[in-house]
Amino acid sequence: MEMVMRSYPNDWVADSIMHRKGIGGGSSGVTHELTEETQGTYLYTIGPYADPVLSIEPGDRVIVETRDAFEGKITSESDVPSELLEVPFLNPQCGPIFMAGAEKGDVLAVHIESMAPRGPQPRGTCCMIKEFGGLTSTYYTATLNEPLPEKVRKVKVDEENVYWSDRVTLPYKPHIGTLSCSPQIDSINSLTPDDHGGNMDLPDMGPGTITYLPVRAPGALLYIGDAHACQGDGEVCGVAVEYPTTTAITVDLIKGWTIDWPRLEADDFIMAIGSARPLEDATRIAYRELVRWMVKDYGYDQWDAYMMLSQCGKVRLGNFVDPKYTMGAAISKTYL
Repeated sequence: MEMVMRSYPNDWVADSIMHRKGIGGGSSGVTHELTEETQGTYLYTIGPYADPVLSIEPGDRVIVETRDAFEGKITSESDVPSELLEVPFLNPQCGPIFMAGAEKGDVLAVHIESMAPRGPQPRGTCCMIKEFGGLTSTYYTATLNEPLPEKVRKVKVDEENVYWSDRVTLPYKPHIGTLSCSPQIDSINSLTPDDHGGNMDLPDMGPGTITYLPVRAPGALLYIGDAHACQGDGEVCGVAVEYPTTTAITVDLIKGWTIDWPRLEADDFIMAIGSARPLEDATRIAYRELVRWMVKDYGYDQWDAYMMLSQCGKVRLGNFVDPKYTMGAAISKTYL
């Protein structure tokens, strides 16, 4: 397996919620490899009905080989996406990964340590797909306008830069687009975010951060995929720079800390995440969950937190192109 070499700012993790509350407690667990061969068939739904491909213990580390959002089917700028792709068979997922001891009401903590591109150049793919994106007619935003043209951009990606064109070089800022535990009973397509996590496309969910996911099924059943080499807020054309990765994660289990929606922790902020349509409701969910988090874990009065966030809260737009939209509401740790 291609090894991850680049280091990320992870020193703060020793003081994180994951290390303070997790069963693993910062101990160095077993390292597992979830290769393409081990995964076998990648999955397009997130739910409790697929057999686990891997079983782990709290604190274990997993090296995952993710495929790009098109499972490698788009190889050339002359390709026509609608001729190669079939919706909803987009966004292939690795997993599910079974966490020993995880039960409904627990929380799975996923520390993304590093993400390295793999495969031949140009590794990255961006494209325009019929009736998909923020500035075109879609299935949910129906108009009589003709679809926008289909276009493909193949992009060279390394661990420093994303070489968009001869004119523009973008910084390499990787993140995981889809991360989730299984819902309790539903099996939800991997394009849709909700309170289980899913396709949140949140640019903050990258190396050096920890995502906290509500556990609703025995064993948690963790799914991961849809790596992006970079992405702007909103993922406006519907597609980031999609690419295959070798991603290293450490996964821990937290008992007695029930949450309703995904949360994220970085070295300098905490963030609550909401997904819904319209976009205002996703923002409302995110801010409500952040207020509740501040009250329960940081001793704030509810109305004081509400008013204070009006002064210093920050929001991050994940996507507004998927079947549901994602927003993150954050506050600096300075105020906690």
